[in-house]
Amino acid sequence: MNIYVRNLNYNLREDELGQLFGEFGEVSSVKIIKDKITGRAKGFGFIEMPDDNAATEAINKINGTDVKGRPIQVEKAQPPKQRD
Repeated sequence: MNIYVRNLNYNLREDELGQLFGEFGEVSSVKIIKDKITGRAKGFGFIEMPDDNAATEAINKINGTDVKGRPIQVEKAQPPKQRD
């Protein structure tokens, strides 16, 4: 399952985010989105977990928790919208 995470602390590293989700099961990838010009994190990212049950548990337990001073929001990622 692909998971969307927002309201991340700008100093949070991908390995830290992966460890947080790793408490619930295998994490296959972690990507914090960064500004192309400045390289600064934009405050959101994506986690991929191969086990849907573990991913659902992670979403339910982590959503709204404080991570480095910010209450993060976690939900199942929606597929990208088609562009015309």
